[in-house]
Amino acid sequence: MGVVIETDVWEANQALYIFIFFSCFLSIVCLPHFSSNSNRTPAIFDHALPPAFLRFQRSFLLLCSLSSVLEGLWSVFGESELAYYGVSKEQIVLSLCVGYAVSLFIGPFLGIVSDLRGHKKVCLLFYILHLLVGIWKRIIAHPSVWLASVCLSLATSISLFNFETWMVVEHDKLGLRQDTLNDMFWLMTFAEATSFIGSQVLANWLVGSDAEKLMVFPSTAAMLLALFSIIYVTQRWKEYPRTATFKDYRTSFCTYIFGDKRIWLLAWAQACVQFSIMVFWILWAPTIVADGREIVLGLIYPCLLGARMLGSTAFPWFSNGPLSFRTEDCLLYVFIMMGFVLSIVAYDYQEIGVLVTVFCLFHACMGLVLPSLARLRTMYVPNEIRGGMISLSLAPANAAVLFFLVQGGYYRNIGNSTILAFAALGLFSAAGCMHLLKQWGKQIHQNWRKL
Repeated sequence: MGVVIETDVWEANQALYIFIFFSCFLSIVCLPHFSSNSNRTPAIFDHALPPAFLRFQRSFLLLCSLSSVLEGLWSVFGESELAYYGVSKEQIVLSLCVGYAVSLFIGPFLGIVSDLRGHKKVCLLFYILHLLVGIWKRIIAHPSVWLASVCLSLATSISLFNFETWMVVEHDKLGLRQDTLNDMFWLMTFAEATSFIGSQVLANWLVGSDAEKLMVFPSTAAMLLALFSIIYVTQRWKEYPRTATFKDYRTSFCTYIFGDKRIWLLAWAQACVQFSIMVFWILWAPTIVADGREIVLGLIYPCLLGARMLGSTAFPWFSNGPLSFRTEDCLLYVFIMMGFVLSIVAYDYQEIGVLVTVFCLFHACMGLVLPSLARLRTMYVPNEIRGGMISLSLAPANAAVLFFLVQGGYYRNIGNSTILAFAALGLFSAAGCMHLLKQWGKQIHQNWRKL
Protein backbone atom coordinates (compact mmCIF):
# COMPACT_ATOMS: atom_id res chain seq x y z
CA MET A 1 0.00 0.00 0.00
CA GLY A 2 1.46 3.32 -1.04
CA VAL A 3 1.89 6.19 1.37
CA VAL A 4 0.94 9.65 0.17
CA ILE A 5 2.93 12.43 1.82
CA GLU A 6 1.15 15.75 1.72
CA THR A 7 3.28 18.84 1.41
CA ASP A 8 2.23 22.35 2.26
CA VAL A 9 3.20 25.21 -0.03
CA TRP A 10 3.86 28.30 2.07
CA GLU A 11 2.22 31.50 0.83
CA ALA A 12 2.36 35.00 2.25
CA ASN A 13 -0.73 36.31 3.97
CA GLN A 14 -2.57 38.71 1.70
CA ALA A 15 -2.95 41.08 4.65
CA LEU A 16 0.80 41.71 4.41
CA TYR A 17 0.43 43.32 0.97
CA ILE A 18 -2.41 45.51 2.21
CA PHE A 19 -0.43 46.57 5.28
CA ILE A 20 2.68 47.51 3.30
CA PHE A 21 0.96 49.52 0.59
CA PHE A 22 -1.48 51.18 2.99
CA SER A 23 1.48 52.19 5.18
CA CYS A 24 3.19 53.72 2.13
CA PHE A 25 0.05 55.72 1.38
CA LEU A 26 -0.23 56.99 4.95
CA SER A 27 3.47 57.85 5.12
CA ILE A 28 3.23 60.03 2.01
CA VAL A 29 -0.12 61.67 2.75
CA CYS A 30 0.59 62.46 6.41
CA LEU A 31 4.06 63.94 5.84
CA PRO A 32 2.95 67.57 5.21
CA HIS A 33 0.80 67.58 8.35
CA PHE A 34 3.64 66.45 10.63
CA SER A 35 6.54 68.30 9.03
CA SER A 36 8.82 70.03 11.53
CA ASN A 37 8.85 73.11 9.31
CA SER A 38 5.29 74.31 8.81
CA ASN A 39 6.38 76.59 5.95
CA ARG A 40 8.05 73.78 4.08
CA THR A 41 5.94 71.71 1.68
CA PRO A 42 7.50 68.59 0.14
CA ALA A 43 8.13 68.91 -3.58
CA ILE A 44 5.63 66.19 -4.38
CA PHE A 45 2.85 68.35 -2.87
CA ASP A 46 4.22 71.81 -3.76
CA HIS A 47 2.29 73.03 -6.81
CA ALA A 48 3.94 76.44 -6.58
CA LEU A 49 7.21 75.11 -7.96
CA PRO A 50 8.35 76.40 -11.37
CA PRO A 51 6.66 74.69 -14.34
CA ALA A 52 10.11 73.83 -15.72
CA PHE A 53 10.86 71.73 -12.65
CA LEU A 54 7.46 70.00 -12.73
CA ARG A 55 8.03 69.06 -16.38
CA PHE A 56 11.50 67.82 -15.56
CA GLN A 57 10.19 65.86 -12.57
CA ARG A 58 7.57 64.06 -14.65
CA SER A 59 10.03 63.32 -17.48
CA PHE A 60 12.72 62.06 -15.15
CA LEU A 61 10.45 59.81 -13.10
CA LEU A 62 8.97 58.39 -16.31
CA LEU A 63 12.41 57.47 -17.67
CA CYS A 64 13.51 56.16 -14.30
CA SER A 65 10.42 53.96 -14.14
CA LEU A 66 10.87 52.70 -17.71
CA SER A 67 14.49 51.76 -17.01
CA SER A 68 13.43 49.82 -13.92
CA VAL A 69 10.70 48.00 -15.87
CA LEU A 70 13.26 47.05 -18.51
CA GLU A 71 15.65 45.63 -15.94
CA GLY A 72 12.83 43.88 -14.11
CA LEU A 73 11.54 42.13 -17.24
CA TRP A 74 14.84 40.26 -17.64
CA SER A 75 14.90 39.05 -14.04
CA VAL A 76 11.31 37.93 -13.48
CA PHE A 77 11.78 34.34 -14.62
CA GLY A 78 15.51 34.06 -13.91
CA GLU A 79 16.73 30.48 -14.23
CA SER A 80 13.39 29.37 -15.71
CA GLU A 81 13.96 31.48 -18.81
CA LEU A 82 17.55 30.32 -19.14
CA ALA A 83 16.46 26.71 -18.74
CA TYR A 84 13.92 27.35 -21.50
CA TYR A 85 16.85 28.17 -23.79
CA GLY A 86 18.73 25.05 -22.64
CA VAL A 87 21.29 26.76 -20.40
CA SER A 88 22.78 24.59 -17.64
CA LYS A 89 23.42 25.77 -14.07
CA GLU A 90 27.18 25.79 -14.68
CA GLN A 91 26.69 28.04 -17.70
CA ILE A 92 24.44 30.33 -15.64
CA VAL A 93 27.15 30.76 -13.01
CA LEU A 94 29.79 31.38 -15.66
CA SER A 95 27.59 33.94 -17.41
CA LEU A 96 27.11 35.77 -14.10
CA CYS A 97 30.88 35.75 -13.60
CA VAL A 98 31.40 37.20 -17.07
CA GLY A 99 28.80 39.89 -16.40
CA TYR A 100 30.35 40.99 -13.11
CA ALA A 101 33.83 40.90 -14.65
CA VAL A 102 32.70 43.23 -17.43
CA SER A 103 31.09 45.54 -14.86
CA LEU A 104 34.29 45.50 -12.84
CA PHE A 105 36.65 46.45 -15.67
CA ILE A 106 34.42 48.59 -17.92
CA GLY A 107 31.85 50.02 -15.49
CA PRO A 108 34.15 52.63 -13.88
CA PHE A 109 35.05 54.08 -17.29
CA LEU A 110 31.38 54.49 -18.18
CA GLY A 111 30.97 56.90 -15.25
CA ILE A 112 33.89 58.97 -16.50
CA VAL A 113 32.48 58.95 -20.02
CA SER A 114 29.14 60.12 -18.61
CA ASP A 115 30.77 63.07 -16.88
CA LEU A 116 32.87 64.06 -19.90
CA ARG A 117 30.69 63.26 -22.91
CA GLY A 118 27.23 63.83 -21.45
CA HIS A 119 24.61 61.88 -19.56
CA LYS A 120 22.25 61.78 -22.54
CA LYS A 121 24.66 59.71 -24.64
CA VAL A 122 25.23 57.19 -21.86
CA CYS A 123 21.49 57.03 -21.17
CA LEU A 124 20.91 56.20 -24.84
CA LEU A 125 23.56 53.49 -24.54
CA PHE A 126 21.58 52.00 -21.65
CA TYR A 127 18.45 51.66 -23.77
CA ILE A 128 20.40 50.49 -26.84
CA LEU A 129 21.90 47.63 -24.82
CA HIS A 130 18.43 46.54 -23.74
CA LEU A 131 17.19 46.87 -27.32
CA LEU A 132 20.03 44.66 -28.59
CA VAL A 133 19.23 41.94 -26.05
CA GLY A 134 15.53 42.05 -26.97
CA ILE A 135 16.23 41.83 -30.71
CA TRP A 136 18.79 39.07 -30.16
CA LYS A 137 16.32 36.93 -28.22
CA ARG A 138 13.60 37.44 -30.81
CA ILE A 139 15.76 36.62 -33.84
CA ILE A 140 17.94 33.80 -32.52
CA ALA A 141 16.20 30.62 -31.37
CA HIS A 142 18.96 29.92 -28.82
CA PRO A 143 20.50 33.31 -27.94
CA SER A 144 23.94 33.56 -26.45
CA VAL A 145 23.70 33.84 -22.68
CA TRP A 146 27.16 35.43 -22.65
CA LEU A 147 26.14 38.33 -24.87
CA ALA A 148 22.98 38.93 -22.85
CA SER A 149 24.93 38.87 -19.59
CA VAL A 150 27.51 41.37 -20.86
CA CYS A 151 24.91 43.79 -22.26
CA LEU A 152 22.63 43.63 -19.21
CA SER A 153 25.55 43.98 -16.78
CA LEU A 154 26.75 47.11 -18.54
CA ALA A 155 23.20 48.47 -18.59
CA THR A 156 22.83 47.84 -14.86
CA SER A 157 26.11 49.64 -14.19
CA ILE A 158 24.84 52.64 -16.15
CA SER A 159 21.53 52.71 -14.28
CA LEU A 160 23.33 52.85 -10.92
CA PHE A 161 24.96 56.22 -11.61
CA ASN A 162 23.71 57.90 -14.77
CA PHE A 163 20.09 58.71 -13.90
CA GLU A 164 20.97 60.09 -10.48
CA THR A 165 23.81 62.19 -11.90
CA TRP A 166 21.61 63.57 -14.66
CA MET A 167 18.89 64.47 -12.18
CA VAL A 168 21.29 66.29 -9.83
CA VAL A 169 22.95 68.23 -12.65
CA GLU A 170 19.57 69.23 -14.13
CA HIS A 171 18.32 70.28 -10.69
CA ASP A 172 21.40 72.43 -10.23
CA LYS A 173 20.89 74.09 -13.62
CA LEU A 174 17.29 74.97 -12.68
CA GLY A 175 18.55 76.66 -9.49
CA LEU A 176 16.04 75.00 -7.17
CA ARG A 177 16.27 74.61 -3.40
CA GLN A 178 17.94 71.58 -1.82
CA ASP A 179 14.83 70.11 -0.18
CA THR A 180 13.28 69.49 -3.60
CA LEU A 181 16.42 67.52 -4.49
CA ASN A 182 16.00 65.39 -1.36
CA ASP A 183 12.42 64.65 -2.37
CA MET A 184 13.60 63.53 -5.80
CA PHE A 185 16.02 61.06 -4.20
CA TRP A 186 13.33 59.14 -2.35
CA LEU A 187 10.92 59.41 -5.27
CA MET A 188 13.57 57.70 -7.41
CA THR A 189 13.78 54.77 -4.98
CA PHE A 190 10.00 54.61 -4.67
CA ALA A 191 9.48 54.65 -8.45
CA GLU A 192 12.17 52.01 -8.96
CA ALA A 193 10.58 49.56 -6.51
CA THR A 194 7.10 50.21 -7.91
CA SER A 195 8.33 49.62 -11.46
CA PHE A 196 9.99 46.33 -10.50
CA ILE A 197 6.64 45.13 -9.18
CA GLY A 198 4.99 46.35 -12.38
CA SER A 199 7.52 44.47 -14.50
CA GLN A 200 6.66 41.25 -12.68
CA VAL A 201 2.94 41.80 -13.31
CA LEU A 202 3.58 42.64 -16.96
CA ALA A 203 5.84 39.64 -17.58
CA ASN A 204 3.46 37.17 -15.94
CA TRP A 205 0.53 38.63 -17.89
CA LEU A 206 2.40 38.34 -21.19
CA VAL A 207 3.47 34.75 -20.58
CA GLY A 208 0.23 33.61 -19.00
CA SER A 209 -0.17 29.89 -18.38
CA ASP A 210 1.71 28.74 -21.49
CA ALA A 211 5.29 29.60 -20.52
CA GLU A 212 6.93 27.32 -23.08
CA LYS A 213 5.33 29.03 -26.09
CA LEU A 214 5.11 32.61 -24.82
CA MET A 215 8.47 32.97 -23.03
CA VAL A 216 9.69 35.33 -25.78
CA PHE A 217 6.88 37.84 -25.21
CA PRO A 218 8.69 39.70 -22.35
CA SER A 219 11.62 40.17 -24.76
CA THR A 220 9.24 41.79 -27.25
CA ALA A 221 7.89 44.09 -24.53
CA ALA A 222 11.43 45.06 -23.47
CA MET A 223 12.37 45.76 -27.07
CA LEU A 224 9.37 48.04 -27.59
CA LEU A 225 9.93 49.87 -24.28
CA ALA A 226 13.60 50.40 -25.13
CA LEU A 227 12.70 51.75 -28.57
CA PHE A 228 10.12 54.14 -27.07
CA SER A 229 12.65 55.32 -24.47
CA ILE A 230 15.29 56.01 -27.13
CA ILE A 231 12.82 58.17 -29.09
CA TYR A 232 11.66 59.93 -25.92
CA VAL A 233 15.20 60.74 -24.73
CA THR A 234 16.24 61.93 -28.19
CA GLN A 235 13.26 64.26 -28.52
CA ARG A 236 12.77 65.52 -24.96
CA TRP A 237 16.18 65.55 -23.30
CA LYS A 238 18.25 68.70 -23.82
CA GLU A 239 21.91 68.04 -23.07
CA TYR A 240 24.01 70.87 -21.68
CA PRO A 241 27.31 71.38 -23.56
CA ARG A 242 30.44 70.04 -21.88
CA THR A 243 33.24 72.56 -21.45
CA ALA A 244 35.67 70.65 -19.23
CA THR A 245 38.61 68.90 -20.88
CA PHE A 246 39.95 65.52 -19.85
CA LYS A 247 42.92 67.24 -18.21
CA ASP A 248 40.66 69.43 -16.09
CA TYR A 249 38.50 66.44 -15.20
CA ARG A 250 41.52 64.37 -14.18
CA THR A 251 42.79 67.18 -11.96
CA SER A 252 39.41 67.62 -10.30
CA PHE A 253 38.93 63.86 -9.96
CA CYS A 254 42.30 63.36 -8.27
CA THR A 255 41.77 66.36 -6.00
CA TYR A 256 38.39 65.27 -4.67
CA ILE A 257 38.23 61.50 -5.08
CA PHE A 258 41.79 60.64 -4.12
CA GLY A 259 42.45 63.62 -1.86
CA ASP A 260 39.35 63.76 0.35
CA LYS A 261 39.08 61.00 2.98
CA ARG A 262 35.39 61.72 3.49
CA ILE A 263 34.68 60.71 -0.11
CA TRP A 264 36.67 57.52 0.46
CA LEU A 265 34.45 56.71 3.43
CA LEU A 266 31.33 57.45 1.42
CA ALA A 267 32.58 55.35 -1.51
CA TRP A 268 33.31 52.38 0.75
CA ALA A 269 29.86 52.60 2.33
CA GLN A 270 28.31 52.66 -1.15
CA ALA A 271 30.39 49.62 -2.16
CA CYS A 272 29.27 47.67 0.94
CA VAL A 273 25.62 48.54 0.33
CA GLN A 274 25.81 47.49 -3.31
CA PHE A 275 27.59 44.25 -2.38
CA SER A 276 24.88 43.38 0.13
CA ILE A 277 22.17 44.08 -2.48
CA MET A 278 23.89 41.87 -5.06
CA VAL A 279 24.42 39.06 -2.57
CA PHE A 280 20.83 39.27 -1.40
CA TRP A 281 19.30 38.97 -4.86
CA ILE A 282 21.58 36.03 -5.70
CA LEU A 283 20.99 34.09 -2.48
CA TRP A 284 17.54 35.02 -1.19
CA ALA A 285 15.71 32.35 -3.20
CA PRO A 286 18.15 29.48 -2.39
CA THR A 287 18.04 30.51 1.26
CA ILE A 288 14.28 30.55 1.57
CA VAL A 289 13.74 27.21 -0.23
CA ALA A 290 16.56 25.41 1.63
CA ASP A 291 15.91 21.88 2.95
CA GLY A 292 13.33 21.26 0.22
CA ARG A 293 10.79 23.78 1.51
CA GLU A 294 8.07 24.70 -0.96
CA ILE A 295 7.12 28.33 -1.38
CA VAL A 296 5.69 30.52 -4.11
CA LEU A 297 8.61 32.91 -4.59
CA GLY A 298 6.64 35.15 -6.95
CA LEU A 299 4.41 36.17 -4.02
CA ILE A 300 7.38 37.10 -1.82
CA TYR A 301 8.97 39.38 -4.44
CA PRO A 302 6.27 42.12 -4.18
CA CYS A 303 6.56 42.04 -0.37
CA LEU A 304 10.28 42.78 -0.55
CA LEU A 305 9.87 45.63 -3.01
CA GLY A 306 6.84 46.95 -1.13
CA ALA A 307 9.02 47.10 1.97
CA ARG A 308 11.59 49.09 0.00
CA MET A 309 8.85 51.49 -1.08
CA LEU A 310 7.85 51.94 2.55
CA GLY A 311 11.45 52.57 3.57
CA SER A 312 11.87 55.22 0.88
CA THR A 313 8.80 57.10 2.16
CA ALA A 314 10.47 57.22 5.58
CA PHE A 315 13.39 59.25 4.19
CA PRO A 316 11.63 62.67 4.22
CA TRP A 317 10.45 61.97 7.77
CA PHE A 318 14.05 61.55 8.91
CA SER A 319 15.60 64.27 6.75
CA ASN A 320 13.22 67.23 7.08
CA GLY A 321 10.20 65.84 8.89
CA PRO A 322 9.26 65.42 12.54
CA LEU A 323 11.93 62.71 13.06
CA SER A 324 14.73 64.90 11.74
CA PHE A 325 18.14 63.27 12.20
CA ARG A 326 21.55 64.01 10.83
CA THR A 327 22.01 61.76 7.80
CA GLU A 328 25.17 60.08 9.11
CA ASP A 329 23.48 59.26 12.44
CA CYS A 330 20.51 57.74 10.67
CA LEU A 331 22.70 55.64 8.37
CA LEU A 332 24.88 54.52 11.28
CA TYR A 333 21.95 52.85 13.05
CA VAL A 334 20.37 51.56 9.85
CA PHE A 335 23.61 49.90 8.72
CA ILE A 336 23.95 48.20 12.09
CA MET A 337 20.37 46.94 11.85
CA MET A 338 20.95 45.62 8.32
CA GLY A 339 24.14 43.90 9.43
CA PHE A 340 22.29 42.12 12.24
CA VAL A 341 19.54 41.07 9.83
CA LEU A 342 22.01 39.40 7.47
CA SER A 343 23.84 37.91 10.46
CA ILE A 344 20.62 36.21 11.56
CA VAL A 345 20.16 34.72 8.11
CA ALA A 346 23.83 33.67 7.88
CA TYR A 347 23.84 32.06 11.32
CA ASP A 348 20.97 29.65 10.78
CA TYR A 349 18.12 28.96 8.40
CA GLN A 350 14.96 30.12 10.13
CA GLU A 351 11.30 29.41 9.58
CA ILE A 352 9.91 30.83 6.36
CA GLY A 353 7.83 33.44 8.18
CA VAL A 354 10.93 34.65 10.06
CA LEU A 355 12.97 34.80 6.87
CA VAL A 356 10.32 36.80 5.04
CA THR A 357 10.10 39.20 7.98
CA VAL A 358 13.84 39.86 8.17
CA PHE A 359 14.07 40.11 4.37
CA CYS A 360 11.32 42.75 4.38
CA LEU A 361 13.11 44.59 7.19
CA PHE A 362 16.34 44.50 5.15
CA HIS A 363 14.59 46.04 2.15
CA ALA A 364 12.80 48.65 4.24
CA CYS A 365 16.21 49.74 5.53
CA MET A 366 17.54 49.71 1.97
CA GLY A 367 14.73 52.02 0.89
CA LEU A 368 15.94 54.52 3.49
CA VAL A 369 19.64 54.00 2.78
CA LEU A 370 19.64 54.65 -0.98
CA PRO A 371 18.26 58.24 -0.91
CA SER A 372 20.34 58.99 2.20
CA LEU A 373 23.57 58.03 0.42
CA ALA A 374 22.49 60.11 -2.58
CA ARG A 375 22.03 63.08 -0.26
CA LEU A 376 25.50 62.62 1.21
CA ARG A 377 27.01 62.44 -2.27
CA THR A 378 25.40 65.80 -3.03
CA MET A 379 27.02 67.25 0.08
CA TYR A 380 30.54 65.92 -0.53
CA VAL A 381 30.98 65.17 -4.26
CA PRO A 382 31.01 67.88 -6.97
CA ASN A 383 28.45 67.36 -9.71
CA GLU A 384 31.04 67.34 -12.49
CA ILE A 385 32.67 64.13 -11.17
CA ARG A 386 29.65 62.49 -9.58
CA GLY A 387 29.23 59.77 -12.22
CA GLY A 388 32.88 58.78 -12.04
CA MET A 389 32.80 58.63 -8.25
CA ILE A 390 29.72 56.39 -8.12
CA SER A 391 30.93 54.03 -10.84
CA LEU A 392 34.35 53.75 -9.20
CA SER A 393 32.78 52.96 -5.82
CA LEU A 394 30.94 50.01 -7.43
CA ALA A 395 34.20 48.33 -8.47
CA PRO A 396 34.95 46.75 -5.02
CA ALA A 397 31.40 45.37 -4.87
CA ASN A 398 31.69 43.83 -8.34
CA ALA A 399 35.10 42.38 -7.48
CA ALA A 400 33.79 40.82 -4.26
CA VAL A 401 30.73 39.31 -5.94
CA LEU A 402 32.91 37.93 -8.74
CA PHE A 403 35.23 36.30 -6.20
CA PHE A 404 32.38 34.70 -4.25
CA LEU A 405 30.67 33.53 -7.44
CA VAL A 406 33.83 31.76 -8.56
CA GLN A 407 34.64 30.27 -5.15
CA GLY A 408 31.10 29.59 -3.98
CA GLY A 409 29.03 29.13 -7.11
CA TYR A 410 31.55 27.39 -9.36
CA TYR A 411 34.11 25.63 -7.16
CA ARG A 412 31.77 25.17 -4.14
CA ASN A 413 34.52 26.19 -1.71
CA ILE A 414 32.41 28.76 0.17
CA GLY A 415 28.91 28.27 1.54
CA ASN A 416 26.03 30.70 1.17
CA SER A 417 26.06 31.43 4.91
CA THR A 418 29.70 32.53 4.68
CA ILE A 419 28.92 34.91 1.81
CA LEU A 420 26.03 36.42 3.79
CA ALA A 421 28.32 36.79 6.80
CA PHE A 422 30.80 38.78 4.70
CA ALA A 423 27.95 40.99 3.47
CA ALA A 424 26.98 41.60 7.11
CA LEU A 425 30.58 42.50 7.99
CA GLY A 426 30.62 44.95 5.09
CA LEU A 427 27.50 46.67 6.44
CA PHE A 428 29.06 46.91 9.91
CA SER A 429 32.14 48.51 8.32
CA ALA A 430 29.82 50.94 6.49
CA ALA A 431 28.40 51.91 9.89
CA GLY A 432 31.96 52.65 11.02
CA CYS A 433 32.43 54.83 7.93
CA MET A 434 29.34 56.83 8.88
CA HIS A 435 30.73 57.35 12.39
CA LEU A 436 34.01 58.70 10.99
CA LEU A 437 32.19 60.76 8.38
CA LYS A 438 30.13 62.33 11.14
CA GLN A 439 33.31 63.43 12.91
CA TRP A 440 35.00 64.77 9.76
CA GLY A 441 32.02 66.43 8.09
CA LYS A 442 30.84 68.96 10.68
CA GLN A 443 31.83 72.00 8.61
CA ILE A 444 30.01 70.63 5.56
CA HIS A 445 26.81 70.30 7.59
CA GLN A 446 27.06 73.85 8.87
CA ASN A 447 27.28 75.15 5.30
CA TRP A 448 24.48 72.76 4.18
CA ARG A 449 22.02 74.17 6.72
CA LYS A 450 22.56 77.67 5.30
CA LEU A 451 21.29 76.60 1.83
